[in-house]
Amino acid sequence: MKKFKNFSKNLLKKESGQGATEYILLLVVVVALVLMFKGKITAKLEETMGALSGSMDNVINN
Repeated sequence: MKKFKNFSKNLLKKESGQGATEYILLLVVVVALVLMFKGKITAKLEETMGALSGSMDNVINN
C-alpha cells in the first residue's frame, strides 16, 4: 500500500502524468458520448451496412 501511495504522489507531482490524465478524460468523454447516442449510431450503421450489402449484391449479380 505504501508503494502505491508513493507512486500516486510522484505521479501527481510530475507533469508527465498530465498527458495521461488528459487522454483518460478524453476517452471518458468519448465513451460517454457513444453510450448516449448508442441507438442512433446503431441505426445509422445498420442502414449503411444494408445499403452496402445491396450495392454489393448488384455488383455480383451484374
